[in-house]
Amino acid sequence: MIIWVSRVFHRALLKLSARTIMPSSPLPSSMKAFVVQSSNGNTNPNPLDNGQLMTIPLPTIPSTKYALIKVLRAGICNTDLEILQGYMGFTGTLGHEFVGRVVKLHDDASDELKEQWINERVCGDINLGCCNDVNRNAFCGVCDDKLAYDGFNSKMSRNHCPNRTVLGILNQDGTFAEYMILPIVNLHKVPEGMPNEVAVFAEPLAAACRIVEQGLVHFTYADIERRSARGGDKVAILGDGKLGLCVSEILGREYLSSIAIFDAAKPQPPAPILFGKHRDKLDLVADCGVQTRLVSECYQDDEQKQVSSDHLNQYDVVIDATGNPNGLKLSMSLCRPMGVLVLKSTCAAGVSGFHSAPIVIDELMVVGSRCGPIERALELMSAENTANLPPFQMEKYVTKTFPLGQAREALACAAEKSTMKVQLVMEED
Repeated sequence: MIIWVSRVFHRALLKLSARTIMPSSPLPSSMKAFVVQSSNGNTNPNPLDNGQLMTIPLPTIPSTKYALIKVLRAGICNTDLEILQGYMGFTGTLGHEFVGRVVKLHDDASDELKEQWINERVCGDINLGCCNDVNRNAFCGVCDDKLAYDGFNSKMSRNHCPNRTVLGILNQDGTFAEYMILPIVNLHKVPEGMPNEVAVFAEPLAAACRIVEQGLVHFTYADIERRSARGGDKVAILGDGKLGLCVSEILGREYLSSIAIFDAAKPQPPAPILFGKHRDKLDLVADCGVQTRLVSECYQDDEQKQVSSDHLNQYDVVIDATGNPNGLKLSMSLCRPMGVLVLKSTCAAGVSGFHSAPIVIDELMVVGSRCGPIERALELMSAENTANLPPFQMEKYVTKTFPLGQAREALACAAEKSTMKVQLVMEED
């Protein structure tokens, strides 16, 4: 007991020392950032030419609601590549996945607030509600709960303020920079001992957790009669890119947890299936509770025009994470009548030849799904073993790292089909 207490005291003393004796070096007046200059992705033949590494002023802290964060690492997402092609018409500093360290709060912030946040490693929610707008006197019904969402309001405000800005996506400078600002309410502390390269995955993994948070998948039905007849949802995930793999990591473990709790349920539902094009990528999630199949198995012809009867209308829930607008067509074909079609992809291009008839005829429930609980993602990644589930090993997804000065090269690498996750390293911590 004495040894345990001394260790706890020693860790607390080290943390306190880091706060009190660590000198606060003066902040620079300018910084490097990769900035999207054109909101029209068709301006340049090469989308990468729409962005440029620039020296810009250090962001100012607009109010006591905000923190200045020194970015340690930033992840490159497919959405960043879509933005360079004109998605969302964004101009400004690109990027929304990050881990950083709080270096300053507003001069008028309380000592208590500064003690709580200064020098903390953080990740953050990417949506900024109008409640953080220092120039706004009245807030929307979502942010001030006039719409009476009660317990759901925090999730609504996190994602759906109608006046929101979005980090590196909509009217808010992002993470491909040496420094950034974000509201304190958006910040989540990174567990001690978690490597920066892992913490960067908090945002994309949280997006995968959002499907669970929305209650869209039920691997075991609560109703005993229904569970005895069908077990639970039959789930298909389309796309073996970064997001599809994160969805598989989460839903595979949800499946394992569900059948462990309801082990008496008969019949048991099959494990969710991840369909992808690359066997090496599929193998990355082979041990997390999902089945993996090549997407070619969904078709009965080599030209991939006719969906096989083994998969046509066979799935209760289909999650499209292909990042390809044409993936929606296959998703609709796999979904059973009155099933749930979950859209995770954001694409600059439209769907060529899209027809809504299958959605109407089969009465599909089409649900968008985007940002999720970052605190839950950090919790999952920090757990060594939970209920005998396999631990997360997010490091395996990092293909390559680049310094910020090579942001263009990093984006070019991320655009290659063989690439998994590329990270920009601003500073090793």
